[in-house]
Amino acid sequence: MKIAILGAGNLGLSIAKGLITNNSITQLYLTRRSTVSISSWSEYANTQVTNDNKKAVVASDIIILAVQPRQLRELLLEIKDLLHDNHVLISTVTGFSLAKMEEVVGSDVFLIRSMPNTAISVAKSMTCLCANEKGKNRLPVAEAIFNGLGTSIVIEEQHMRAATVICASGIAFWMRLIRATTQGGVQLGFDAEEAMKMSMHTAMGAASLLIETGAHPEEEIDKVTTPRGCTIEGLNEMEHQGLSSSLIQGIVASFKKINEIAKD
Repeated sequence: MKIAILGAGNLGLSIAKGLITNNSITQLYLTRRSTVSISSWSEYANTQVTNDNKKAVVASDIIILAVQPRQLRELLLEIKDLLHDNHVLISTVTGFSLAKMEEVVGSDVFLIRSMPNTAISVAKSMTCLCANEKGKNRLPVAEAIFNGLGTSIVIEEQHMRAATVICASGIAFWMRLIRATTQGGVQLGFDAEEAMKMSMHTAMGAASLLIETGAHPEEEIDKVTTPRGCTIEGLNEMEHQGLSSSLIQGIVASFKKINEIAKD
């Protein structure tokens, strides 16, 4: 696949790393206004770094838009006259709707919105996808790309802001939980490196159990809680201190904020 990533910031480079690692490209363009900080990426095979968006678009079939929301309209105006029938535009931009994109480039363009997270750099992203009417015909292309970089799911566009909170912001939420369990481990006597390793792999194991068995979280919790045992004692104390409630409240607060950003 000939892919251009316009806006090679943190997320754009995470996508690039995943594509390169999985050998998913025949050609990759990375663009940024100042290319100094990403110049080393040109050392990868079939990868070019440039500040010329138009050059990247002309040479590619799949265009991944990874700029800031305030920059997207200007970028679409810059490239719209270069788009042809084979181009597929995949936006990772938060809060910029398909309708807004169509206002600039028209409805006769394959448009897809994606919401990956930074775990895409290690091929473990949870990516949500939606498309305009024409873009629905190219959703399998986007699914092929993002399934090679983790897991993807097609959702209705009305849920994309919520998906941003659960999947993209969610990375930070889970990192904080892993950090907290690491700190707890240190308090119990482990050194930080040991506690971090135990926390990371326990979190991965918990998620893997649910993914591979299809079990409900409470079903797996029941397997490790015994009457008057230490697990139920710890769980109950966490709930008394508001663990579930604070997580839900944090998710809702993030959702409110993303709606405010979209209005601006």
